[in-house]
Amino acid sequence: MTDSLTRKAYGLLTGDEDARVCKDIPEEACREQPRNYLVHLGSLALTKTGDKFIDPKVTLAWLLAALGAPTAYVSLLVPVHSAFSLLPQLVVAGYLRRLPVRKWLWCAGSVGQGVALLGICLAAVNLTGGAAGIAVTLCLLLFSLCRGVCSVSHKDVLGKTVSKTRRGSVSGYADSFAGLIAIALASWLILGGGRSLTAVVLIIMAAALLWFVAAGIYSALVEERGATGGGSNAISEAGKQLSLLVVDAEFRHFVVSRTLLLGTALLPPYLVVLTPSLDNQALSGLGLLLLAASIAGFVSAPLWGRLADRSSRITMILGGACTGVTGLVTLALVGAGWTDELLLAICLFGVYVGHAGVRIGRKTHLVDMADAENRAAYVAVSNTVIGVALLLLAGFGALIDILVDQGGLLFYSLMALVGAFMSLRLAEAQQ
Repeated sequence: MTDSLTRKAYGLLTGDEDARVCKDIPEEACREQPRNYLVHLGSLALTKTGDKFIDPKVTLAWLLAALGAPTAYVSLLVPVHSAFSLLPQLVVAGYLRRLPVRKWLWCAGSVGQGVALLGICLAAVNLTGGAAGIAVTLCLLLFSLCRGVCSVSHKDVLGKTVSKTRRGSVSGYADSFAGLIAIALASWLILGGGRSLTAVVLIIMAAALLWFVAAGIYSALVEERGATGGGSNAISEAGKQLSLLVVDAEFRHFVVSRTLLLGTALLPPYLVVLTPSLDNQALSGLGLLLLAASIAGFVSAPLWGRLADRSSRITMILGGACTGVTGLVTLALVGAGWTDELLLAICLFGVYVGHAGVRIGRKTHLVDMADAENRAAYVAVSNTVIGVALLLLAGFGALIDILVDQGGLLFYSLMALVGAFMSLRLAEAQQ
């Protein structure tokens, strides 16, 4: 009965009633694909929901401000959260190749993220000022490193257990679920539920629990033993993997396109700071923006996921163009003196719709353009380059914003548009 229900649920979600769409995974993995698809979906939905609960641009930033931490620590949150989940991945990928079964690496990383979040809760309860800033930043650093472990292992295991034309919908449905839960959280913030420090600590504790439960679900994945070649020395293997940027032209062009599409990730804070209610630190305005971002993910992610399974390249193009155009429209409205909170929320909705497309498209494209032998290396090299680029571009955008009024908003909008244009030259990974 359980197997029958699993296959029915899988067929309902994918439209694959006989569960036999297996283009690039072995027969053994194909038999377990319905079960593994749901395991991936369940665990990813929980962790994506946790990500929205502890959004560094909203939740953690408000927490540090409430604890009286210096502004410098608040500005570190987004770079630490993003870059340090990417930079160690070359070494992780080298170690990953030594493991015939890799799901346990993801489970360990998920548990590590939960532990790091509990550390943030302890810091919030016991520390204030600069000490709280240091403690929260260090815990976030641990969280990001564990996140990087999960990123490499997830894409590798996903490629082993779920076939092409099915992988994009996993992220799409998970994003949609997380967006629905985040909508409820944002509504609570708008109504004033998140004004106390205790409420924010409870939100972070709930996120930690989600990562623990996700690890338990992922442990039920049925993963066949894989090849372990090339994993004898992680550092040496990491150096060899960088040569992919030289010898593989298609992969190199993907990395360049993905780097430019970072504009879709770096642009949102420049909209958030325009919110009038930030002057009195009221959470109603931030709740409205979070609601817009959450609805954007809930509505668009499944559509992007389905499109990515047909053409991840087109998904990246449309996503980058959507964010870039919305950013330029926002810039024009601000120049005309329109900074109404509802209007900014609508603009943020468009930005997040585009960013969701870029995120799902580039993840699906990277997994589908690779094969079982080089997938982990592709993920690690790409993410390491992006980690360095993220730190550099974040600093460059901040400098432009200081020199030119709304320069950051303009710079990242143009970056997104150029990234969309560069993606036109990518090959179709699904063919």
